[in-house]
Amino acid sequence: MTTVGRVWAAITAAVVACGIVVQLFVTANGHEGFFTDNPERVFNVFAYFTIQSNLLLGGTALVLALQPGRSGGELFKTLRLNGVLCIAVTGIVYHLVLASSADFRGWAAVADFLLHTVSPIVGVLGWLAFGPRGLTDWRIVGWSIVYPLLWLAFTLIRGEFVGFYPYPFTDVGLHGYARVLLNCLLVAVLFLALAAGATTLDRRLRRKTTVER
Repeated sequence: MTTVGRVWAAITAAVVACGIVVQLFVTANGHEGFFTDNPERVFNVFAYFTIQSNLLLGGTALVLALQPGRSGGELFKTLRLNGVLCIAVTGIVYHLVLASSADFRGWAAVADFLLHTVSPIVGVLGWLAFGPRGLTDWRIVGWSIVYPLLWLAFTLIRGEFVGFYPYPFTDVGLHGYARVLLNCLLVAVLFLALAAGATTLDRRLRRKTTVER
């Protein structure tokens, strides 16, 4: 990874860190929502796909900023692909489905902008421009599906016990299991389409880079 790529990765990690810190501050000092008291309110922040996808993106970006030559290991490759794909899904689903019902003000609006808009943009652009290339293939795509499935299972099982669902389209109490699973299937199709596109594009960009050298 080039020096510019390392700087971009560091900026990406910083955006994620700032967004999550601001969100935790806003949540800790608020009282609205399903959980009204701390520490439950703060812990619940990490149940959101938005936060987890930002953590995946920011964590792998930080590794690349500190270790630009990092390219080995199926675990890192899977986490890197998950970070890019999940943050892309976060941005797309939020702006197409959820943003119209959002009404954030003050620091909450800052956190919302950083986590739902800035990090998806810098995350995807950073992957497109700086890679690193060659970290994804169809085997890694298969492994990358595990995390979203685990998140969905956790969300539905936890929701059954505590009654909380992080997003309206996952709310079983509101829509029932059939509709929620259909909603999640649509998101899964988006995820797989992005995974297939990323893997194909990565191969072409890697081939182009090799030829230019």
